[in-house]
Amino acid sequence: MMRIRSIVVLLTAALFAGCSSAGPSGNAHVPEPQIAVQLDRYLGRWYEMARYENRFETKCQAVTAEYRLLDSGHIGIVNTCHLGAVDGPVKVAHGKAKIVANTQNAKLKVSFFGPFYVGDYWILNHASDYSWSIVGEPSGRYLWVLTRQRHPSAGERSALLDAVKALGYDTSMLYQTPQ
Repeated sequence: MMRIRSIVVLLTAALFAGCSSAGPSGNAHVPEPQIAVQLDRYLGRWYEMARYENRFETKCQAVTAEYRLLDSGHIGIVNTCHLGAVDGPVKVAHGKAKIVANTQNAKLKVSFFGPFYVGDYWILNHASDYSWSIVGEPSGRYLWVLTRQRHPSAGERSALLDAVKALGYDTSMLYQTPQ
């Protein structure tokens, strides 16, 4: 029994260690989300305009995220990317998120590893019409800029990069995701 418990503890520690490895922080002082999120308006398809590079999206292009409300009250997630090119082989990851209490729906705990909710997903800013969203987490190592349009205009892209910068992020670290 003690040996099984030790193995479970080691596997859990390895899982958390694997989830925490990331690149350099692009924001040493990530702000708390300030804007309430209406989940029914946030749900649906998002296109990744830009991101901080991370190990689980290596070689990903034409990235989308689909969010839907589950009967359990959790949020179902389907992340899709094309490997190596916008028309490359498809890679799909299924996950779940739960809303963190008392955060105006702006903070979620996300998991792609079964019942363990290990990843923070903070909706740091979004358009009033939910046409774009900026998502991060407390370490400043992960950042996503999401839009409802596959190809936002140059003016929209510029305004979003300004919004990212206003949150304290280093925009030179952003990878512009081909769509």
